[in-house]
Amino acid sequence: MQVHWFLPTISDGRSLTVGTRGTHGPEADAADSPRPTADQFRAPTIGYLAQIARAAEAVGFDAVLTPTGTWCEDAWLTCAALAQETERLKFLVAFRPNAVSPTLAAQQASTFQRLFGGRLLLNIVTGGERDEQARFGDYLAKADRYARTDEFLTVLRGAWSGEPYDFKGEHYDVRGATVLAPPSPQPRVYVVGSSQAAGPVAARHADTYLTWGEPPAQAAEKIAWIRGLARERAPQIRFGIRFHVVTRDTSAEAWAAAEHLIEGIDRSHVGRIQKILAASESTGQSRMRALHERFRSGWKTSDLEIYPNVWAGVGLLRGGAGTALVGSHTEVADRIAEYAALGFEEFILSGFPHLEEAYMVGEGLLPELHRRGLAQPAHQ
Repeated sequence: MQVHWFLPTISDGRSLTVGTRGTHGPEADAADSPRPTADQFRAPTIGYLAQIARAAEAVGFDAVLTPTGTWCEDAWLTCAALAQETERLKFLVAFRPNAVSPTLAAQQASTFQRLFGGRLLLNIVTGGERDEQARFGDYLAKADRYARTDEFLTVLRGAWSGEPYDFKGEHYDVRGATVLAPPSPQPRVYVVGSSQAAGPVAARHADTYLTWGEPPAQAAEKIAWIRGLARERAPQIRFGIRFHVVTRDTSAEAWAAAEHLIEGIDRSHVGRIQKILAASESTGQSRMRALHERFRSGWKTSDLEIYPNVWAGVGLLRGGAGTALVGSHTEVADRIAEYAALGFEEFILSGFPHLEEAYMVGEGLLPELHRRGLAQPAHQ
């Protein structure tokens, strides 16, 4: 098993409500809260992100995921900067195929591997938001976007082959695609997507299929779906799952910390956020919203625990991954073991704030996973 962490290149803080109760940004201060609080907006400066990267490396995470979108800093530039602040840590760079040519992406990846000792992983995000795609001048329908991703990954690997690569498809027409030298090792390709259009692309191209955290039965269906589509390739595909995590020495401490993440929640703000998320074309986002639908209807806090130690509270205020593993180090390790038994071999975790929680997870949860033989320290 490999366990990864996350780089918050949008912002960070001690709760999900930071920046939502008052002003949002560096100017937000304690005046926005009825009481003094340590919960402050943390800008994604290179200095702060470097602290997180060094912490993740020190405690034994394998890699860090960096998100993509106009709402965060550019993943390629951020990771290239942080690679110089670390020695072993790998960087899972998320990017959208519509924003760059496959030959240029192959060149960027190849250069990154040579400059930073083979520490690149690639997270292909086809995109599920019309407004976000339009910012890049991309107006393809969803099914067409996945068809383009299929061709993109074909050209990408062709350019890495060591020989000039020709390709003519509906979306790309390239002649002699190549790079200075094939990357060594080739970056593993992570593909995300829960829609019917996404499945065949992942089955053909993914080294790791990545999904957001859902209860075990639903997560197991994802694995069976991709394996069924992949057929002969199925044994080559690893499966990864993305969770936030709140782990403490005791279960009571963990649940108290989870409650703090949404303490002072503004229900009208939740409604505004959910209205935006409901308009998403992302099938994965729709699945995330469905997990906390009972809570939004009845507002019972207990409805946010959708499976033992699986909490849907994050999705009230955040798009993307909306679930967290919550409990003592032993309980969270139990849940991870349950997901591992289903076939998940990679776990991408995150917590608020990401610096302190990297140490909490790295010093509390990771040793328990090592003790059980589920994972080995990445530095060994």
